[in-house]
Amino acid sequence: MPFTQADAATLLVRWLREPDQGNYNSYGYEVYLPAMVRRHLDKERVSHDDIEAKLREMIPMLYAAAWDLCRRGILRPGVRAYMEQATADGASGNGYSITPFGQQWLAESDRDDFVPTEPERFAQMLAPYRQLFGPSFQERAQEAIRCYDAHAYLACCTMCGAAAEAILLATAIAKAGEKKVLDQYNTSGGRGRVEKIILGQARENLRTECVAYMSLLKYWRDQASHGKVSGIKDVEAYTSLALLLRFAIFVKENWSELTGHSDTSDIP
Repeated sequence: MPFTQADAATLLVRWLREPDQGNYNSYGYEVYLPAMVRRHLDKERVSHDDIEAKLREMIPMLYAAAWDLCRRGILRPGVRAYMEQATADGASGNGYSITPFGQQWLAESDRDDFVPTEPERFAQMLAPYRQLFGPSFQERAQEAIRCYDAHAYLACCTMCGAAAEAILLATAIAKAGEKKVLDQYNTSGGRGRVEKIILGQARENLRTECVAYMSLLKYWRDQASHGKVSGIKDVEAYTSLALLLRFAIFVKENWSELTGHSDTSDIP
């Protein structure tokens, strides 16, 4: 399997949380990628003769992953402190240090790494649900990912809420038919009426969990859509994406109970 940016991001975050550059020189950098890769390959028992070739294979994706962490404010290029030893190699893309925000982020051991922030990978995780929830879900979910990547966090939350609503509609239509659902949806308070179609007879635990997903996604969608200042930033947008993915998984796993139909065989 090719070494992807998602693989690189997973490795890099693990290295940042449990730093180990062995006896390799890291110069004045907290994160010196060649040292970290060589130490990783030593632990993986890669033969000495193969280490350089393997490093050359892995390093382009690690550069991309490190840049993404810089873009998010977790890493920054450069040495850790004034007058530390800098190198031309480090300055060319191999040397980084952890920002104060990055230290806080890494210290949060319960940080949700479930959602990869690489847009292409996250898009791949959501794409299989198109068949179950329809093209409306696919369109809004992909827009949410593109908005997040562009730092358009308000728009990201709006699209996450819209994609969640598409899941809601698809589930209700599978249960009660398109005409009945759309007739209810297009009335005042239609969204609540559609929720009742799905959850009116559901067991309490299922209803409680489903409402929790929908309430949070609706809140950020509605907040983002209003004219007042919302204060929505990276954290809220990231959480919206995580909730959207988990909501899709939750509905798929409970599809037969929510709709009375059991055919989800085409969804991985």
